[in-house]
Amino acid sequence: MPAETKTTCPYCGVGCGVIASIDDDGKVSVKGDPDHPSNYGRLCSKGSALAETIDLDGRLLYPEVGSQRASWDDALDLVAKRFCETIAAHGPDSVAFYVSGQLLTEDYYVANKLMKGFIGSANIDTNSRLCMSSSVAGHRRAFGSDTVPGTYEDIELADLVILTGSNLAWCHPVLYQRLAAAKAERPGMKVVVIDPRRTMTSDIADLHLAIRPDGDVALFTGLLARLAQSSAIDQNFIALHTEGFSDAFAEASALSFGDLLDKTGLPAMQLREFFRLFETTEKVVTCYSQGVNQSSSGTDKVNAIINCHLATGRIGRLGMGPFSLTGQPNAMGGREVGGLANMLAAHMTIENADDRHRVQRFWNSPVIAERPGLKAVDMFRAVADGRVKALWIMATNPVVSMPDADAVEAAIKACPFVVVSDVLRQTDTARHADVLLPSLGWGEKDGTVTNSERRISRQRGFLPSPGEAKPDWWQMAEVGRRMGFSEAFSFRSQSGIFAEHAALSGFENNGSRDFDIGAYQQIAADDYDALLPFQWPQPAGSAPQTTRFFAKGGFFHADGKACFVPVKMPVSDRTSAEFPFTLNTGRIRDQWHTMTRTGKSARLSAHIAEPFAEIHPRDAIEIGVSDASLIEIESPHGKVIVRALVTERQARGSLFVPMHWNDSFAAKARIDTVVAPLTDPFSGQPASKNVAVAARPFKAPRYGFAVSMAKPQRLEATYWALAKADGGWRMELAFNDTVEDWADWCHATFNIPADVEPLGYADQTSGDVRLGFFDENRLLAALFLARQPVAVARNWAIAQLSASHGNMRKRFALVAGRPGTDTPDPGATVCSCFGVGVNQIVGAVRNGCHSVEAVGKALNAGTNCGSCRAEIRGIIDGCLATAAE
Repeated sequence: MPAETKTTCPYCGVGCGVIASIDDDGKVSVKGDPDHPSNYGRLCSKGSALAETIDLDGRLLYPEVGSQRASWDDALDLVAKRFCETIAAHGPDSVAFYVSGQLLTEDYYVANKLMKGFIGSANIDTNSRLCMSSSVAGHRRAFGSDTVPGTYEDIELADLVILTGSNLAWCHPVLYQRLAAAKAERPGMKVVVIDPRRTMTSDIADLHLAIRPDGDVALFTGLLARLAQSSAIDQNFIALHTEGFSDAFAEASALSFGDLLDKTGLPAMQLREFFRLFETTEKVVTCYSQGVNQSSSGTDKVNAIINCHLATGRIGRLGMGPFSLTGQPNAMGGREVGGLANMLAAHMTIENADDRHRVQRFWNSPVIAERPGLKAVDMFRAVADGRVKALWIMATNPVVSMPDADAVEAAIKACPFVVVSDVLRQTDTARHADVLLPSLGWGEKDGTVTNSERRISRQRGFLPSPGEAKPDWWQMAEVGRRMGFSEAFSFRSQSGIFAEHAALSGFENNGSRDFDIGAYQQIAADDYDALLPFQWPQPAGSAPQTTRFFAKGGFFHADGKACFVPVKMPVSDRTSAEFPFTLNTGRIRDQWHTMTRTGKSARLSAHIAEPFAEIHPRDAIEIGVSDASLIEIESPHGKVIVRALVTERQARGSLFVPMHWNDSFAAKARIDTVVAPLTDPFSGQPASKNVAVAARPFKAPRYGFAVSMAKPQRLEATYWALAKADGGWRMELAFNDTVEDWADWCHATFNIPADVEPLGYADQTSGDVRLGFFDENRLLAALFLARQPVAVARNWAIAQLSASHGNMRKRFALVAGRPGTDTPDPGATVCSCFGVGVNQIVGAVRNGCHSVEAVGKALNAGTNCGSCRAEIRGIIDGCLATAAE
């Protein structure tokens, strides 16, 4: 039997349990853990493909100083020396850490302790600032603490689930499947989706509200005004457990129905139906994610939602409450240890002198940060203007993910001293490091993570440490010792760090703070290794249990009450004559963050292989863009070139572009170069969902598609997008410059031996060029060129990299770009889990499979993670509609 290890997925905040197995040949496979209470065995497409992302290709295996291999001692001595010198010359605020929700809690804890308790600055922030900080700020304003009240079970128990700013089907697929299963079991359950786009999540919706960007504040403020005049209001809960209702109601009642229609852009009938559903349904859960948080009014959106639940007392009870869906696997763990610049460990606050003294006493530290540090956007501004002179970036890629990304890159390049800890040697950020430190990746590192429902789970290593890679906590502890803080950073294992973290959470607590895992403050290494998933709080002396907060009050403001927060209507339309479109950025189903992990998987690149922009058909016609042509998107901060996806799912006047593509996978697609560094005034979270841009066609005299066994070392093309494929790589191309000899171009680009001559042709009239390079029976590379985007069966062409080509007929068929009857084209991939294409699904429908379940039975499509079920249903509906004409 293969050796099995129970661990946790490293992607979104659902926190799914994974069982990793290694067979006798060393091959790794993964499956969902049926015993884990987050997923009960389910995995999404990304989780299912984890074993395909753990190779050592491109890994950073040794410390480097100035691009030269160095010993750990030399590298760490240099880091400690430069940080100490910088602090001595310019003060503690001249240094900063930028960390990540990809870190484990133990890593986060050591980083926070070093910066806030020993360096004495709060200049430590995290990429969680980009996704969850508005939720943190909203929670703290309403509850007095960063507390998620409910559990995943509430989503299944609710009679009304509201999904606002959340493409749950693609961004939290396992939760979507839990919701879909609950709705199938109880068809009376209602689901409302609030999103400017008609996303795949809308497939489950009883009501889709195509709200204007940043219209959420108005929507939920209008709802509060409606509730206050209805029987749904809970006067008893308001009187006993809250403050500020009259001020919040006064602000809400000042919004007329006409104003509400204008600010939300919704039809009156839909508004009234939404209000009726919320008013008449007691068990309501409102789930929200980046569409709420990533806004200049994100904190007010969160409080507008919470106000409605407080007003009705629908919080902390079965099937009720506001629910923040966390973006990253350990954003919650980072929040628990104070990973944000305006927080202290164990949910204590920098502004509170008692909290500061408590943490300092516990750490026995020489100093403690006395004021909030620089939040992410301000941190990189400080790097740019020279206030921050030494920067340590850990497990994140801000040159891709930060707004105004080109300015961020320039700041990092100009910074006197930059340290980067990462798993890959070549990232957009790592290339600017003075010191590179090799970290452990998923499957190698060991520690804990916390999911969206406050459940702490173990990530366990099952692979050997590659090269000289080390845990992130070890790197920081070593630097702390070298800076003169030996005793405080004498950690020998992650279990010791977890025990200290747990002890701090219970230190002088007595129920005064929400986060308390004091039950584990003396945990032994063996017990830590065997730790089962558990939900906090779990104070010393308590038994594991599922906990909901606030059903009977008990909030964490000084008076024990929650606060209603009056919210102001934001300016939502940022467009102008020069920049008439509203850009929305976000995630897609099969990629994660900046693709450093998911980009390694051919399966995950099969569904969507290049960056794109969704645009409404009428907008496309008006600006002269056709489907599958290239489109240039520009703001005052930068421009990108991506593929146009013309679809009625997109609202008029808006564009959607995913945030994943970086300079390793596309020529010019880092969409955050276009995003303005505009932030929420309370949370500091960037407004990535509402960006004014211009859009225009990008024309080129020559377009291409290529496949290659070898990864191209350098792509000389005006536009290119590169993706891993079965057997090699696939490329989309466009050329403005004239190429004199395409065969020479292929030899250089694909590293083809000089003695391998191409088979192919060039048609001067049509402009078509077809070249195939064969070595014995193998296809080394093929290039297809045309004066319009190339019409060739992509998946069929990719499959030829793994096929035998001893037969000349097959070689000529490839060059012609025509699949033979013996090798039918599966079409564009729909189901990544089983590699099922659209043509296969259409064939199944024509053969009588007229339901998603029937297609699944015939092809397996949609039977694993289920993320493609909405797409399959759309294909079925399209086929049946065409047949009926």
